[in-house]
Amino acid sequence: MAVINGNQFMELSFLEKHILDTVDFYAEHVEDEINGGYFNTYLDDGTVSDAEIRPLVGTTRLIYIYSSAAILTGADKYRDLAKRGLTYLEEIHCDKEYGGYYWKVKGRRVEDNRKMAYGHAFALLAAASAYKADIAEAKPIIEHIYEILDQHFWREEDGLYVDEITADWSLTSPYRGQNANMHLCEAMMAAFEATGDGKYDERARTIAHSVMFKLLPQSGTEMLWEHYDENWKIDWDYEKGNTKNEFRPYGFVVGHSIEWSKLLQLLDRHQPEEWLFPRAEALFRHATNKGVDRKYGGIVFAISPDNKSVIDNDKVYWVQTEALGAAALFAARTDSEEYKEFYISLFDYCFTHFVDHKHGGWYEQLDRRNALYSTLKSPSPKADYHPITNAMTAMLAFGGAAMKSRLKM
Repeated sequence: MAVINGNQFMELSFLEKHILDTVDFYAEHVEDEINGGYFNTYLDDGTVSDAEIRPLVGTTRLIYIYSSAAILTGADKYRDLAKRGLTYLEEIHCDKEYGGYYWKVKGRRVEDNRKMAYGHAFALLAAASAYKADIAEAKPIIEHIYEILDQHFWREEDGLYVDEITADWSLTSPYRGQNANMHLCEAMMAAFEATGDGKYDERARTIAHSVMFKLLPQSGTEMLWEHYDENWKIDWDYEKGNTKNEFRPYGFVVGHSIEWSKLLQLLDRHQPEEWLFPRAEALFRHATNKGVDRKYGGIVFAISPDNKSVIDNDKVYWVQTEALGAAALFAARTDSEEYKEFYISLFDYCFTHFVDHKHGGWYEQLDRRNALYSTLKSPSPKADYHPITNAMTAMLAFGGAAMKSRLKM
């Protein structure tokens, strides 16, 4: 690994190269000529470890990263890869009988036919990003997904989306979660950026307001709890002790409070509101105060329900990258040396421990002392969406108005 000056982590040329290096890890190995779409799971060296599994989130995150590379470069090779994923999304993931998108397919066969708000969030993000990359056929997909979400998942009285519904839309799970709503807020912002239609921005703001003023106060702290019952009251026992549930982990998940601090800042950039930036700072400061590992570096995964102790001190790739995106926005807005130093120090930690400088891409998870658990670099549906979207956010933060126009953010 080449020695790098910490200030280079803020340079646009470095960030762009890092994005493209990360995307190319997947682009070199991704296309499935038998089933269509993309391979989803890779070992450290890029070897495909499962040739058939296709979670909706994996397909759509890969559409997102190729669309992002196309936005940055204008290159047809990335645009064509994004189109390939859109075709698979509409032909295989899409439920032609009842509408919406299946949660998981295997090859070309449906393996899990549930309709999940989290998956539809990433479908919307993928379509919006593809449209930003000048893929015209993505525009009607944006509107279609919004209508599906509005018809089946949205609850006007709550200002939030439900999480899980059966394939025929007949039965809604009583589980409610903040995670899907967080990513729907992100996706609605992307749809607004792509189309200019204010309904998407309005919906993003409604979600954010509901989470911050209906859900956050229930936790008794400046961190968000993940799980709720059908009346949106905290369920402290859901998945109790299981911090490794990929989409519904137990505990105060440090990275999600940080991720919300980023999203609130992005909303504020679109249209300032008095409460957005102070709430973003409060979330970020509390989460990093609790979550930064001052002995081994990085940010831990989960804090106990009493907000007093770490219950999962593993270092997970996406937590670190969300902190990079949030810190970059704080640094650019405040010109604070504290935020700049945080960003540079954390990027240096990630560049040392998480970035694979031989094969490309990011490792998924390390133990507290920063040792790898396995040679499975990218299980489905990782796709390095988090490192890429937050490097894009850093480019937006440090690049000013010209970069905002270039990235269509």
